[in-house]
Amino acid sequence: MALIYVVEDDKNIREIEVFALRNTGYEIKDFECAKEFYQEMEEKKPDIILLDIMLPDEDGLDIVRKLRSGIETKDIPIILVTAKTSEIDKVKGLDIGADDYMAKPFGVMELISRVKALLRRSNKNEEKILYIGKVCLDEEKHMVTADGIPCELTYKEYELLKLLMNNAGIVTPRDLILEKIWGTDFEGESRTLDMHIKTLRQKLKEAGSMIKTVRNVGYMFTT
Repeated sequence: MALIYVVEDDKNIREIEVFALRNTGYEIKDFECAKEFYQEMEEKKPDIILLDIMLPDEDGLDIVRKLRSGIETKDIPIILVTAKTSEIDKVKGLDIGADDYMAKPFGVMELISRVKALLRRSNKNEEKILYIGKVCLDEEKHMVTADGIPCELTYKEYELLKLLMNNAGIVTPRDLILEKIWGTDFEGESRTLDMHIKTLRQKLKEAGSMIKTVRNVGYMFTT
């Protein structure tokens, strides 16, 4: 089930969007301002964002710019929703990184169709499970188990494990890990990587031994 964040200050429109998408089978969280949206983004990232441009506390286009500049949010699909209908407004939204654009008023069926199409393109709604040895990583549920026992991982630990499992059997260089997970190769972040590997191994318990250190090169998840 895909998770959709609806950011819309107009209560009537927001209720229509939430009702239509929830009845289609999606998990929905809705917000009437940017502040509430940002707070929830700290806790969990959605599969897609339905974003109104004209919010009371921040312009939607500025929100798009921030999301596209963030390592953890740059790939989240975004549909802009606005009462502005000029071509220049649409072009501006798409140019800064929005994936689609809907002008108010719009029909419920159009909304559902656009959401489904964007989820198909991004593959965010497709279940993907990585299962290696005693470790299972379920991308749809954002859940990891080791020997059948759930592991409470931080966002970085989860992304680190997913990267290593996707490259299982081969060495993943340190600089590649830093680029993919932290977006930097600063020495300070390099030490952070070592600490994340250490805590990740501890949380996986016996299965943590599947993460091997390749000295002066990087790390490898063994098969």
